[in-house]
Amino acid sequence: MMLFGDEGQEKLKKAHIFIAGAGGLGSPVSLYLAVAGVGTITIVDMDIVDQTNLNRQILHFDRDIGRKKTVSAKEKLEAINPDIIVNAFDVKIDGRNAADLVGEADGIVDAMDNYPTRYVLNDVAIAKRIPLFHGAIRGFDGQATTIIPGKTPCLKCIFPRAPPKEVFPVVGVTPGFIGILQANEVLKYLLGRGHLLTNRLFMWDGLQGHAEEICVERNPSCEACGGRQRQN
Repeated sequence: MMLFGDEGQEKLKKAHIFIAGAGGLGSPVSLYLAVAGVGTITIVDMDIVDQTNLNRQILHFDRDIGRKKTVSAKEKLEAINPDIIVNAFDVKIDGRNAADLVGEADGIVDAMDNYPTRYVLNDVAIAKRIPLFHGAIRGFDGQATTIIPGKTPCLKCIFPRAPPKEVFPVVGVTPGFIGILQANEVLKYLLGRGHLLTNRLFMWDGLQGHAEEICVERNPSCEACGGRQRQN
């Protein structure tokens, strides 16, 4: 690709990105990383494709209803770019297996729909000192930030307590918008280009067509990273 040059494309080819979730956010993230040429993508999900999710989970088609999302995801990603390696695991991410699942990945994409799992991914990112690309959606609204252990607030610094668990509808364009933003952050990080969405929480209001940023800071007393992070 002319935009990246041979050196940049080689960086992407050698990169390994872990994506937690093959649903609304995981769909656009994985598709755009695959077509960009990220060499190894590991994607984890434990659900099956449901008809009610197809409006936002663009990685899956009507014919995939009832199939495991991981099977559907691996099939589509390998079809769109046969030159990449796709690892797909049908398992629930928890504190016991998360570190092993992430393995030697260069970064973690948070494409989940619950904060307990997000906090587990946050802990793994801190322990492995790799970036966490956070994204979350609700209805027409979404948010994103990029976390670099040792340099930025971690997820627990930004959200010390998980919001109440709820079931909420999501319009398909919202995860598309936030997922593309997350994929863009991953590419910038791998290529060493531009300014990452660090120390800032990007917030999108789709109904108003308005975005704003909130500056966020590390919490020295954070139970996840306080005292454990250090400047590189």
